Amino acid sequence: MIKILGFILTIAGGIALVMGVLGAFGSMNVGMSPWALIILGIVFFFAGIGLLKNRKDTDQT
Repeated sequence: MIKILGFILTIAGGIALVMGVLGAFGSMNVGMSPWALIILGIVFFFAGIGLLKNRKDTDQT
């Protein structure tokens, strides 16, 4: 269960990070501040990576 949550956070963080960078330095127009997306993307990405690296899955017996 922890690995699934870590995977979802990593993917969501990567998507938010890419959208934020494209909004800040490119021509992509998003609904919120691109810098907020960059910060949220960094936080979610590293939280997901941390969950994937340091936790063992509790579903295994």
